[in-house]
Amino acid sequence: MSIELNTNDGQVTITNEVIATIAGGTAVECYGIVGMASKSQIKDGIAEILRKENYSRGIVVRQEEEKLHIDMYIIVSYGTKISEVANNVQSQVKYTLSQSLGLSIDSVNIYIQGVRVAKD
Repeated sequence: MSIELNTNDGQVTITNEVIATIAGGTAVECYGIVGMASKSQIKDGIAEILRKENYSRGIVVRQEEEKLHIDMYIIVSYGTKISEVANNVQSQVKYTLSQSLGLSIDSVNIYIQGVRVAKD
């Protein structure tokens, strides 16, 4: 599925994979995030940390009517307050997608797939 935007210069098509990659890149830059996890743990293994090129495996982009919903599966750092990390990721992802793609995001749902000690 993709999103079609009509501009003065023509039509722009944005795929869900592009949205997922931008959202994933934004999320892993947030404090308290170890990495992105796969949305299907049983098939892919237990809380495997995804690389940049696979962020779309850990993010589900849903479009219902005119509303855009994003489900993110993340692994947080041990010792951080999970509610604060999730809130920070939600606001950063909404802001980044709004600024870079001009999209209005209705909801960003965070699913914590694991807690790990961050390796710095």
